[in-house]
Amino acid sequence: MSGRVAGKVAFITGAARGQGRSHAVRLAEEGADIIAVDICGPIDNLAYDSATPADLAETADLVRALGRRIVTAEVDVRDFEALQAAVNRGVEELGRLDVIVANAGIGTFGNKLHKLTEDIWQDMIDVNLSGVWKTVKAGVPHIIAGGRGGSIVLTGSVGSHKALAFTGHYIAAKHGVMGVMRSFAVELGQHSIRVNSVHPSQVNTPMTMNEVTFRLFRPDLENPGPEDFAPFSQMTHTLPVPWVEAVDISNAVLFLASDESRYVTGVSLPVDAGALLK
Repeated sequence: MSGRVAGKVAFITGAARGQGRSHAVRLAEEGADIIAVDICGPIDNLAYDSATPADLAETADLVRALGRRIVTAEVDVRDFEALQAAVNRGVEELGRLDVIVANAGIGTFGNKLHKLTEDIWQDMIDVNLSGVWKTVKAGVPHIIAGGRGGSIVLTGSVGSHKALAFTGHYIAAKHGVMGVMRSFAVELGQHSIRVNSVHPSQVNTPMTMNEVTFRLFRPDLENPGPEDFAPFSQMTHTLPVPWVEAVDISNAVLFLASDESRYVTGVSLPVDAGALLK
């Protein structure tokens, strides 16, 4: 262990599986203790199965196996009071807060914007945009109170930078994350708190690797699978890969969380295999 975030405590949302679990494990590998939250339950109109309490428990086991401490809670990022209670309990037990990773997000059934139902629109905005704001709002007073500065990393998307058809609600939320990131960076800089965002392309997690995504890319097939999705997904990239792995995003989060990026703030960092070059 090289200890790139040794002694730090990181608050991570959406940590039960996928990118969130990967972030928790990667930061723990480098010496951080973790406050991990996830809804661990259903959200209407998801394009894939929800994470479960067992998933969050597995994340905790993986972190503890690395010799690090972890505090977990089943929390919906739409619920500010629950978020605040979770991070308060985590800081009380772990002693400080240095890093916030606002990772929780959803992918719901898409349609043309003028045909999208109001509930699907609202859930997307509430989780993928307002939930990011609430996460930072809940955690940042602890970083300010610590007086040591810190790092906040928000999860955006290639869709924060460009439009894609039939996902307008997702695109709107992820564009909003960029504005939240830049505003927090300006407002928190005086406290030596850096705020940046990472912007993945397709990632090999359940949020991407599901039937709805496959059909979005291959509407011509009756039952498309990953092998049908792969060549079309690769066409969106400059590098010859169809998707990236969760750890690729985690490595970017680690850099932004560590002192290696001590003068990096207000930056949107794509981890997209060159998707934004197209």
